[in-house]
Amino acid sequence: MRIPLYQVDAFADRPFTGNPAAVCPLDAWLPDSLMQSIAAENNLSETAFFVPEGDGYGLRWFTPATEVDLCGHATLASAHVIFRFLAPERDEILFQTRQAGVLRVTRDGDLLALDFPSRPAEPCPMPEGLAAALGRVPASVLAARDYLCVYDSADEIAALTPDFAALARLDRFAVIATAPGNDGSDFVSRFFAPARGVDEDPVTGSAHCTLIPYWAARLGKTRLDARQVSRRGGRLTCALKGDRVSIGGHAVLYLIGTIEI
Repeated sequence: MRIPLYQVDAFADRPFTGNPAAVCPLDAWLPDSLMQSIAAENNLSETAFFVPEGDGYGLRWFTPATEVDLCGHATLASAHVIFRFLAPERDEILFQTRQAGVLRVTRDGDLLALDFPSRPAEPCPMPEGLAAALGRVPASVLAARDYLCVYDSADEIAALTPDFAALARLDRFAVIATAPGNDGSDFVSRFFAPARGVDEDPVTGSAHCTLIPYWAARLGKTRLDARQVSRRGGRLTCALKGDRVSIGGHAVLYLIGTIEI
């Protein structure tokens, strides 16, 4: 069996920045166990698989450890592959997903925009062990799919040195740490998902489904510039659109290969 493989740096305007994703176009779904094994072998935060479905594509995402409900950067990477190699005449792609519904990706020149569901967080009590696991007490904590930990400054976000084993024992999918921006961005963030096989994700589109409604309400604006301050780092152009969010960024092809099984 030979499976095409693309590796794309998403939310990046040059190689070796943003978030690398593996993308495997398929003619039909492979067994789940095989897709999970491929994702583990790729050892990137996500591997995306898609198959043609009607006028669009079915899309699924796997970390090295598990399938996930929603992934932004691997969706952006998948769209980049389709726009560049498989359907260059298109300016819009519809992805059908199993848990997040229909996701639309549009392009304007080199800029790709994801149309994703908004996932607002609600205030919650400080979970036991969360502050200790992050190494710094947040000013407030909210919860949606992930815990949203809000700090007062971008310097605090950059200084976090989490205990990943402790974070993995928490009862949410992942932990987002965020604060106001300090370099022209409206806000900064980091994203930790050790229970899903990803200690720190470089740039996380799905986290912005929660970050965008939070910062839109706090700052009183619907268009936002965001920066994820991981080691690789990435910038996102964001907008709140009712019960949807728009997450924009660029993508850069890193490699093309073939998986042989």
